Amino acid sequence: MMLRFVKMHGLGNDFMVVDLVTQRARPAPELIRRWADRRFGIGFDQLLTVEPPRGPEMDFRYRIYNADGGEVENCGNGARCFARFVIDQQLTRKREIRVETAAGPLTLTLADDGRVRVDMGQPRFEPAAIPLTAERSATAYTLELDGQSASLDALSLGNPHAVLDVEDVETAPVATLGPAIEAHPRFPNRVNVGFLQVTDRHRARLRVFERGVGETLACGTGACAAAVSGIRRGLLASPVDIALPGGVLTIEWAGADAHRTAPVIMTGPAERVFEGRIEL
Repeated sequence: MMLRFVKMHGLGNDFMVVDLVTQRARPAPELIRRWADRRFGIGFDQLLTVEPPRGPEMDFRYRIYNADGGEVENCGNGARCFARFVIDQQLTRKREIRVETAAGPLTLTLADDGRVRVDMGQPRFEPAAIPLTAERSATAYTLELDGQSASLDALSLGNPHAVLDVEDVETAPVATLGPAIEAHPRFPNRVNVGFLQVTDRHRARLRVFERGVGETLACGTGACAAAVSGIRRGLLASPVDIALPGGVLTIEWAGADAHRTAPVIMTGPAERVFEGRIEL
């Protein structure tokens, strides 16, 4: 059996996208790992599947699998590619799409300039919601790492994120500190690790070590988490342009008070690379 797919990317964060509305397949972890291999497979950071919704209020179900085969809750760059995919493949004629994810519903809107605007939902700061082992919510947590300590913020955008302030992302210890924090026992489901350099009130630079993937050229939820962290700590003001190695995402967040936490809005590009077929 041949399975049709499209290779896409959002700022260099690349995906294999599969229509499981008109096709049938079960992406087992070992199969995903084989497809993800950049020498012997298709090569990608994540596999995205488009599936029928489980309820009438949603247009599609959106599922995300890391290159290691594990399913994860959310992916902002993937969400933008998802929106372009279902429109380009004529699975819908809507310009605003409601999709079901493991982290809850997302609203995706295709803008006139071709970029995709994503309502990423409300950030969560409670340690249990991240999840993070801590007695109370804070904007700075200290982790002990092989005899040294690291101070970071943590929050959830449907998936867990840690945000560290750095003076220069170019020299930040992403390759060593990233995996150490990702697997730290205080994050029971592991964590995505963002290294944030604030350049002015509306601009910042970011590198992200993604859980189960490693450092990527861009991470949509990581950019959202970094912007939210900077805004709530008074370092940034909405809207924020987050420059990642693969390009720039615009993040808007109106903040939180005792009565309401505003949703995070992310806007950025989504590009088709090629399409193909692979034998199951």
